Amino acid sequence: MSTIASVPMLDLKRQFSAIGDEMNAALRAVNESGMFILGPEVKKLEENIARYSHAKYAVGCASGSDALLLALMAARVGAGDEVIVPSFTFFATASCVPRVGATPIFADIDPVTFNLDPQKVAEKLTEKTRAIIVVHLFGQACDMEAFQALARDYETKYGRKLYVIEDSCQAIGAEFKGVQVGAWGDASCLSFYPTKNLGGAGDGGMVVTNNEEMAQRVTLLRGHGMSPRYYHKEIGVNSRLDSYQAAVLNVKLNYLEQWTQAREANAARYERLFTEAGLKDQIVTPQKVGERRHVWNQYVIRVKNGKRDALRAHFAEKKIGSDIYYPLGLHQQECFAYLGYKPNDLPETLLAANEVLALPIFPELTAEEQAYLVETAREFLK
Repeated sequence: MSTIASVPMLDLKRQFSAIGDEMNAALRAVNESGMFILGPEVKKLEENIARYSHAKYAVGCASGSDALLLALMAARVGAGDEVIVPSFTFFATASCVPRVGATPIFADIDPVTFNLDPQKVAEKLTEKTRAIIVVHLFGQACDMEAFQALARDYETKYGRKLYVIEDSCQAIGAEFKGVQVGAWGDASCLSFYPTKNLGGAGDGGMVVTNNEEMAQRVTLLRGHGMSPRYYHKEIGVNSRLDSYQAAVLNVKLNYLEQWTQAREANAARYERLFTEAGLKDQIVTPQKVGERRHVWNQYVIRVKNGKRDALRAHFAEKKIGSDIYYPLGLHQQECFAYLGYKPNDLPETLLAANEVLALPIFPELTAEEQAYLVETAREFLK
């Protein structure tokens, strides 16, 4: 009989118990410096993230949501433009589009990776399209070669640039054909929300790019478009990364690869346990596809035969954490009703929203906790 009493969806206290002394020392150093906004720790983090991402530039900001907004602003996306985005993603991927005056155009996903389907995107391209935001959802990179090809063909056909912006908020460290996310598109957006693989002690974000002009514009726009002080070249926003977050992240970045490897091991263990439990006819486990490195920000299964909600309720009774990412496609959200989409317009998104269930995958999750979770699922489903 298992001695496990509960399994949390995420337990950051376990992480803190291992590196808390380093984090506290870093925060103490910020306090002693008196530099709390865009200070030396932020500059250090920008350099570290650029190096880690194999990119030339990285510009810190207040959140992943703001990173997406700043990328569109830096690309001069605005009124009359269309931006193609997935509907099966976190809200911020799409909400940045109307905030710059443009129109979000929702495209469907590939059912295996949950990422944007390049063919579905191709069908949505018009002369008004100004950008594509590709989301490396749950930690698995999109087919970036396909999206780069779309951008090249578009520029040949319409004679103007099509920006490819990577929403890498769930995917720091992920790779496609050996190249990290962030080094493919015109800009890549990171989130340091506490639940992310590299999470801070609050909100934080970053725009990573190989384009010097993009980096300069994001730097300008994050601080009210001000340069020099009190002289405003453009109307920007107030989105500055604070030194506390940067200090915490500089400590944690040293452990990111170790934590990613633990997530990879946990994903492999889930695959083995679900297979041994004979559940593959009722549960579709996530798969790493092609020449990609999946960093497993989330481990998202599909529960077939309409049993997703019942299984989640059973997990809750047994004090096992789980969550639904995402219960509704963005094209179904009330705030986007003005766009006129019907639920069945994006059938793969609709199906995924009714089947997906995220399970614990954090690095400190134990093998015993995973075995207890899978056995609980087997007892319920069999």
